[in-house]
Amino acid sequence: MKTKISSTAIVAIMISAVWFASASAPLPAQGVTYDQLLHADSTPQNWLMYGGDYKSQRFSRLTQINRENVHALKAAWIYQPSHLGEAPIESSAIVVGGIMYITEPPSTVTALDARLGTKIWSWTPRLPEKLFTIGVHRSNRGVAILGDTVFIGTLDAHLVALDAATGQVRWNTHVDDNGHGFALTGAPRVLDGKVLIGISGGDVDIRGYIDAYDAKTGKRLWRTFTVPQPGEPGSETWGKDMKGLGGGGTWGSGSFDPDLNLIYWGTGNPAPDYNGSMRPGDNLYTDCVLALDADTGKMKWYFQFTPHDTHDWDSIQVPVLFDAAIDGKPRKLLALANRNGFYYVLDRTDGAFVAGTPFVTQTWAKGLDKNGRPILMPNTEPTREGTRRFPDGHGGTNWNSPSYSPLTKMFYVSSREISAYSVAGKDRVDFPGFGGGGRITLGGDDAYGAVRALDATTGKRVWEFKTLAPTQTSTLATAGNLVFSSSDEGNFFALDASTGKLLWDFTVGGSETGANFVTYEVHGKQYVVAASGDSFVAFTLP
Repeated sequence: MKTKISSTAIVAIMISAVWFASASAPLPAQGVTYDQLLHADSTPQNWLMYGGDYKSQRFSRLTQINRENVHALKAAWIYQPSHLGEAPIESSAIVVGGIMYITEPPSTVTALDARLGTKIWSWTPRLPEKLFTIGVHRSNRGVAILGDTVFIGTLDAHLVALDAATGQVRWNTHVDDNGHGFALTGAPRVLDGKVLIGISGGDVDIRGYIDAYDAKTGKRLWRTFTVPQPGEPGSETWGKDMKGLGGGGTWGSGSFDPDLNLIYWGTGNPAPDYNGSMRPGDNLYTDCVLALDADTGKMKWYFQFTPHDTHDWDSIQVPVLFDAAIDGKPRKLLALANRNGFYYVLDRTDGAFVAGTPFVTQTWAKGLDKNGRPILMPNTEPTREGTRRFPDGHGGTNWNSPSYSPLTKMFYVSSREISAYSVAGKDRVDFPGFGGGGRITLGGDDAYGAVRALDATTGKRVWEFKTLAPTQTSTLATAGNLVFSSSDEGNFFALDASTGKLLWDFTVGGSETGANFVTYEVHGKQYVVAASGDSFVAFTLP
């Protein structure tokens, strides 16, 4: 890989130094410390990681923009990436001391002045002319920062460490072979001296995994596979022969409980995708959330949402951690609105099932048993003629992040009401990991999207705000009693977090609005930023 710097290192250092010194929460000499990451909510002027904090609640304590004045929100700046139209922008920004770090499709990292939207530096890897991207968006969901180093995963499966002030490469680790289907598109997660990253490409017969690397050197510390090898625990759930089987991509990001020292990470669908005849059984550990020891990667527990998935219902949604009383007793909980249409609450200490209920229309399960396992409806498997079911293959929700407010005790999720015909694949595999088949989505007049507020402990719907089309967007909750989200029609909007009432609406025009919203403060002024079409757009009060 070759580094390309858009401005000289001297200019970048000068600009960065000015902002590090003058912004509302300047970087200390050692950069972003692990202790700062542990207490990210105590510096809400920054947005220090994917999900906002280790709990992935996507909740900001900033209150300058609130339900009383959000109607006055105006566009502050617009930034357009260099490679327009390359792929949808899916980046979730990181903001530290007035400097914003974003990713541009497919694997560029750019540092911006977070107040003005002007570029400080940009780094682009030299990618191969031919890239293996079956089942992989040619995009990227963000970076991580620890110390004075920014970490990025590239489409050709390299994990790269960059100097936060200049964009210069500090180390470059080749994680895996893109020619075999591996790619890195998710945002890394940094812990104390470690960088964790998941792998994309689970629609072919790769074995998914989660890796940890030394943040200083890029040396791999541990790897945990999501699909067992023959003879290993869990392999019995794949049938007698695992040749040509795999999947279990880990292309989302994880959450972390430092008290339990557990990292929680979702896994993708088994492969071949729509052909289950070749892989009888539950196909562990696909469509699961895994709890891993952060020091060793050892699996402490797992929970499988969709055993023997034949509908492409990846479970890579980011787990949201919160604490609440259940039956009068305090519990450490994990919540996840799953692509299969059910909302789940688990005990994050041991993975025990606490609650589960549909949050969108679903026609494949009668419900969940006492352990959270789905009770299947008859005749819902894919057929050669096609079998209609809710939700479609993109799911009741997708990878876009939900949010949780500790003030309202609600879970806010972008929801999709749409069905599809699942078409069974062939009995043999023409391409590694593929047995043919697929889905025919029915996008008729009865299909729609909605932001839904759920009681976090039960999943009971409190309110919804409908949009015309099924959306793949994020939500952001704030202490200003607001929920920010967007629609596929190209609108950004703000809702009352308690009632769902529309308080602000802005037409940005771009149909791709999947990037996660973030909010931050510079020089005493709060901003909200997200992406639409080919642009990042920031808003603030006049």
